[in-house]
Amino acid sequence: MQLISINTGRAETISHNGKSITTGICKYPVKGPVSVDEYGLQDDVVTDTAHHGGADQALYAYSEDDYAWWRHQRDRDFAPGMFGENLTVRGLPSDLSIGDRLLIGDVLLEATAPRIPCSTFAMRMQDTTFGFAFKSAERPGVYFRVLNGGVIEAGDSVIMIANPDDSVTLLDLFRCNYDLNPDPADLRRYVASPIAERMRQKLQSRLESCESAGPAGM
Repeated sequence: MQLISINTGRAETISHNGKSITTGICKYPVKGPVSVDEYGLQDDVVTDTAHHGGADQALYAYSEDDYAWWRHQRDRDFAPGMFGENLTVRGLPSDLSIGDRLLIGDVLLEATAPRIPCSTFAMRMQDTTFGFAFKSAERPGVYFRVLNGGVIEAGDSVIMIANPDDSVTLLDLFRCNYDLNPDPADLRRYVASPIAERMRQKLQSRLESCESAGPAGM
């Protein structure tokens, strides 16, 4: 695998269908070395800290290969950073397991969650239907926590270190987000894995609801 682009954003106002929002989703490639710490890339802006960023979702990566798929499907150019990712990586699998790690120089990342599309993403794409298309495509990209910081640069090699306990995948979590009747056994397995804390809280709440429903919910 190879790091094709490093992308950062600033607070920017975008508008679509009469609505406007200030967001950091608009990411653009940067040149030269970039520092990475436990909260992500130097000089990158996250405006909605309630739902994005933080130690468990410090970096978002998307596969250049999946971009190629989107270009073919939508007959539209998608440049690095268009999906709001910090890292555009050639060869990045669409369905990593939670706990899989990427090594880029001295920087060590651990996969924690898939991206769940939101209304801001649709506004960024200037397409109210894009969230539905993203759901159907099942190419969510991946959030990472930073286990070891350092400096990275576009062109760097990326080494994957597979989690030997690969029982929970990005697509498991992505599909579960839309499942109205998840299996409690699956929810228990998900919350026991090293997923991002926001997703853990959400799944834990759903598990408690299932358990409180009694045998019918079990």
